[in-house]
Amino acid sequence: MLAIPAIDLREGHVVQLVGGEYDREQVRLNDPLRIARQWVLAGFSRLHIVDLDAATGRGSNRETVTQMLWDGAAAFQVGGGVRTEDDIRTLLDAGAACVVLGTRALEEPDWLERVALANPGQCMLAADVRERRVATRGWARTLTRDVFSVVDEVASLPLAGLLVTAVHREGLMQGTDLPLMEDVVDASPFPVFASGGIGSLADLRALEDRGVAAAVIGMALYTGAIDPRVLAEEFPQ
Repeated sequence: MLAIPAIDLREGHVVQLVGGEYDREQVRLNDPLRIARQWVLAGFSRLHIVDLDAATGRGSNRETVTQMLWDGAAAFQVGGGVRTEDDIRTLLDAGAACVVLGTRALEEPDWLERVALANPGQCMLAADVRERRVATRGWARTLTRDVFSVVDEVASLPLAGLLVTAVHREGLMQGTDLPLMEDVVDASPFPVFASGGIGSLADLRALEDRGVAAAVIGMALYTGAIDPRVLAEEFPQ
């Protein structure tokens, strides 16, 4: 299993939110490029960037994202507010290994099919999940479909993977939703990337035992609950 540090961008800073709520910001750091390089020096080969402002319509951190991509310190998967074909092409041309698609991809399946077929293996679908139902628009809207219906709908597409975030566990470091992740792995034809609630190496080992391909870790790294060098060494691929 691969461990991937999260770089969540808000107003030009790297932040960590608790429970997916914007008024519960626990971490705020300057200089995202420096932080990306820090994770690479710790031994990580892939990083996960999310533009939270773009995802929620509050603004954009595109210039910061582009700077990190051009720096080329690692393989980056990039998401947050990616809503057009031009957005996808711009990020891929700037050096993104893959583009993470959420709101529009989930709300407009025909659009997801079109862009996935145009960019095979370069688009990842992100499903933010509360109680197995999918949330969009920066967690503000909950769809009537559950995550398993979504998996069935996209099973034939050439996606790079499926990122499942247990939003109800986000930032709490009390363990991820293991039954959810196990069931999604069983249902998904794609590699499953897990996120939300990871607080220890034991949580990561439990995800690996359930067939998760990669885990995106945020709060536990930024608060020092997990030693980044130990994590990168144990989960390098």
